[in-house]
Amino acid sequence: MLYKYNFEELALLLERGEVRSVDIADSFLKRIQNYDKKINSFITVDEEKLYLQAEESDARRKKGGELSRYDGIPIAVKDNICTKGIKTTCASKILENFIPPYNAAVYEKLKGSGFILLGKTNMDEFAMGSTTEASFFGPSKNPYNTEKVPGGSSGGSAAAVSANLAPAAIGSDTGGSIRQPAAFCGVTGIKPTYGRVSRYGLVAFASSLDQIGTFGNCVDDAALLLSVISGYDKRDSTSIDVEVDFHPEKLRDDLNEIVIGVPDEYFKGVSEDIRNNIEGKLKELEVNGAKIEKISLKYIDYAVPVYYLIATAEASSNLARYDGIRYGYRSDAASTLDELYSKTRSEGFGKEVKRRIMLGTFSLSSGYYDAYYLKALKGRTLIIEDFKKAFSKVDVIITPTTTTTAYNLGEMINDPLQMYMSDILTISANLAGIPGISIPAGLDREGLPIGLQIMGSHFREKKIFGLAAIIEKICEPIHPEI
Repeated sequence: MLYKYNFEELALLLERGEVRSVDIADSFLKRIQNYDKKINSFITVDEEKLYLQAEESDARRKKGGELSRYDGIPIAVKDNICTKGIKTTCASKILENFIPPYNAAVYEKLKGSGFILLGKTNMDEFAMGSTTEASFFGPSKNPYNTEKVPGGSSGGSAAAVSANLAPAAIGSDTGGSIRQPAAFCGVTGIKPTYGRVSRYGLVAFASSLDQIGTFGNCVDDAALLLSVISGYDKRDSTSIDVEVDFHPEKLRDDLNEIVIGVPDEYFKGVSEDIRNNIEGKLKELEVNGAKIEKISLKYIDYAVPVYYLIATAEASSNLARYDGIRYGYRSDAASTLDELYSKTRSEGFGKEVKRRIMLGTFSLSSGYYDAYYLKALKGRTLIIEDFKKAFSKVDVIITPTTTTTAYNLGEMINDPLQMYMSDILTISANLAGIPGISIPAGLDREGLPIGLQIMGSHFREKKIFGLAAIIEKICEPIHPEI
């Protein structure tokens, strides 16, 4: 039953010598073998490498000396983060057999702290989607109800943590791809400030929006893992050198010192169950000393069109490298160079990726650049200024994470516009580059998790983690019966 323990509990067991890293790895591996066929949260699990890393950790402990407390604890990593010698597919046919020759910066940091790799998790192809249904390896499913989506694009990471197939996981968030699946699967998920975590070795979707973050079954685990992977990296030109001040032991805040902003715009179109739940939590916080202040974030209606113009434009540029020449899938049906390009890309990319590449190419094309892409950049500036104005009055902002709880598999896959609109409450944080966290706030009347979102100003992760830890105590623990 070691798979039910959090980081701190596993660390204590290892320190006392009550278990070995091999025992922990074995417990999670057996859990994956028994249950992952139901939810399909992993793309790659390399048992041989897992046990080898666990044995190396046990040897380090036996040798003694200075050692990370978390040495030997396994974690899951989203399959768009490069891992040397282990497949990194981005859930795409075009990279089905790609093995990176180098490690992503975050994976280097994890290895440096002694964490071992449990496996690479399922996702929407190239992180383009909100359901994890756009995966070449089949959809992941929600542990609370396997007929529901787990969210996306980091649905595999969220589902794995929710089902206790991994104690914690790494994901990426371009427009809500950590927070939305965290809400749907009833776990904690944070997207940090843009520049807080190096993007070196993250396979790019939209470079000005992508950010790596963490999932955990509790706030402390998500905070600990984020503290490990954060920090300046000269290989990422957008990386920023700021103090990492949100270690779990530093998170407890006094509610009397917190001013919470609540934007009415974020409660429009939200299901009754979610709205009542979040409003109830706000009342409890106010009773316990927090100051609640109504604010306005009036540009939320523009967030989706602004996001999907900028994100698709950047994607069309980033994905131009997959041409059948340098690496990845290559079509056998081509007889000319032009055919090689077109057939490789048409055969290798899925429907959603093709759709976004075409949208992005169109918005950047001659005659349309000013009308679409340039106008979207101006809209982004208005959203950024909106948040700056809000954070001059409040410490944090609380909203629902999603407008609904998890919906049925197949319900939105053929209606991309409706699926895009489902990200409306998370997208703005990416456009503004601010941190946002989703924590479980309870269940709706169908027994599906509800997510509460906390957003803070740039590099104020400590503040949002602190409030999240307080709310976590208010909420009853939830977990799927799997």
